[in-house]
Amino acid sequence: MATQSSSDVTRLLIAWKKGESAALDQLLPLVQAELHRLARHYMARERAGHPLQPTALVNEAYIRLIEWQNIEWQNRAHFFGVAAQLMRRILVDLARRRQRISGKSVHQVSLQHAEGRKTERTADLIALDDALRSLAAIDERKCRVVELRYFAGLNNLEIAEVLGISENTVIREWGRAKAWLYRELKQTGQENRNDVSDRSEHDS
Repeated sequence: MATQSSSDVTRLLIAWKKGESAALDQLLPLVQAELHRLARHYMARERAGHPLQPTALVNEAYIRLIEWQNIEWQNRAHFFGVAAQLMRRILVDLARRRQRISGKSVHQVSLQHAEGRKTERTADLIALDDALRSLAAIDERKCRVVELRYFAGLNNLEIAEVLGISENTVIREWGRAKAWLYRELKQTGQENRNDVSDRSEHDS
């Protein structure tokens, strides 16, 4: 993430938290480009013809962020970490609605490379979300590392900034989280008589 306006964003977040409504208007131009970058990364994983476009995802996430005024914003990194989490939730909620309408069940899922791969099926996104929920119940930090790297496309240094931990810790948590998710998703695949492939073990 760019750091040019970090102090301005942090200052405006604090002012907004204190009830200064004008701070929100000043905040949007500073965060809009980064929100669009996050949205484009999320949408790059979705199938062609997805009902949401990056701009619509940004708008929906921003509306939800406004409702979070009372959160104790720490800094710019914290803001974008929350934004990334909200974008994933928006897409997963939409995927669940599509699945209910279609009546299709989850058949298989593949935890693929964290860079540049697509979640090609609605069921894949839902199954991965279910696995992440289980991981979060055990270890919230590992879940956040996966979310920020796999979904939001942040690098290790950016994730370290968001979570307030060292880059080495991010690397260690990413490796352990991948191993845990691979076992969890493989078990799900076996229950549904389908193979589960995890190519992410080749990631650095």
